[in-house]
Amino acid sequence: MAYLLEQKDFIFTILIVITLARGTKQNENLCSNHTYGISIISSPPSDSSILHLSLRMLNLEGHLSFDNISHAAKDFGNRYYYLPCAILYPKSVTDISTTIKYIYDLGTTSDLTVAARGHGHSLEGQAQANQGVVINMEHLSGENMDFYTGNVPYVDVSGGHLWINVLHETLKKGLTPKSWTDYLHLTIGGTLSNAGVSGQAFKYGPQINNVFQLEVVTGTGDVVTCSENHNADLFHGVLGGLGQFGIITKARIALEPSPIMVPKTLLHQEHENYKAIHCMK
Repeated sequence: MAYLLEQKDFIFTILIVITLARGTKQNENLCSNHTYGISIISSPPSDSSILHLSLRMLNLEGHLSFDNISHAAKDFGNRYYYLPCAILYPKSVTDISTTIKYIYDLGTTSDLTVAARGHGHSLEGQAQANQGVVINMEHLSGENMDFYTGNVPYVDVSGGHLWINVLHETLKKGLTPKSWTDYLHLTIGGTLSNAGVSGQAFKYGPQINNVFQLEVVTGTGDVVTCSENHNADLFHGVLGGLGQFGIITKARIALEPSPIMVPKTLLHQEHENYKAIHCMK
């Protein structure tokens, strides 16, 4: 009888050991590297969170915003909605160059894309970057305009400036751009990337025919100056290239003497155009 009790105790002990072993195995499966006690189940950081952290570490004069970015997911066409992961608000061309170079150096390890956004009047999603970086080009508009008023006058202006502001500044010097769009609340870089055709094109050609020189940030992050005589392939590729060959950060725009008087009807029409465009948004 004593022998049977010892056998039962032995079997009961074995069952307890097996039960504990099973519990330990379950803990090992659920809680990484923790077999006893209360463990915190932690998942490894996602690729997107690592990417966001690395973007935050870029040395920029401006800043990258990861919050309140939904406005950059749409454009004037309202046909496409692509939410970016961040918006770059550059204070200098170097900020744009640094960001693009970083993304280029990621190579095939990342699907991160970049898009330049002016005043947001594109129609087919050209200014959107799905889970990429949208560059707010208007943030560069604080740069000064540099004028040359000699025999062949021109103005060097940031790609983020609006044409309406360029017109106001040139008129102060008795000058005006040779060709501009019928709607002037658009950026320099934006219209030059889309040809810039207007009612004046019959006389002077589109805006891309009235540019002497460009400063461009290429897809590798290089800042390149180009013209018809220097880096001509890039110059002609970027003008009307829809941003696929580089981002226009500065342009040398041809000017001419302004008329003594602008018909009041033209000023009224521009005001009406502005109201109509913004009522449609």
